[in-house]
Amino acid sequence: MKQNVLALALTLVMFSMSSPTFANTMMQNDALPTHPAQISLAQAISAAEQYAAGTASKAELEQDDDQWVFDVEVINGPKVMDVKVDPQSGKILAAKLDKADHDDHRDRDNEDEHEQKD
Repeated sequence: MKQNVLALALTLVMFSMSSPTFANTMMQNDALPTHPAQISLAQAISAAEQYAAGTASKAELEQDDDQWVFDVEVINGPKVMDVKVDPQSGKILAAKLDKADHDDHRDRDNEDEHEQKD
């Protein structure tokens, strides 16, 4: 009896792993392989921090216009720079002042409303 239950459970597991739903879940995994970078994330962060004269607050390897880049957000006082670093050479591809996030604006509005109620 135990062998039958075990065999049934094993069959169900094997069937669920071969189902399209399982395959779709696996394809959405963020840990799928990406383009191999020649420099490390730490090297990209260092290059971006030197370029923008600040401290990195966020960094990731992402695809930007069909090109892999390290996207590093660097803070320097009140300014936030979005710096793109080439993952092959470590050269700065682009840098621009990052505009305020929409969430920050909503947070300020909520704080103003809260202050008026008190």
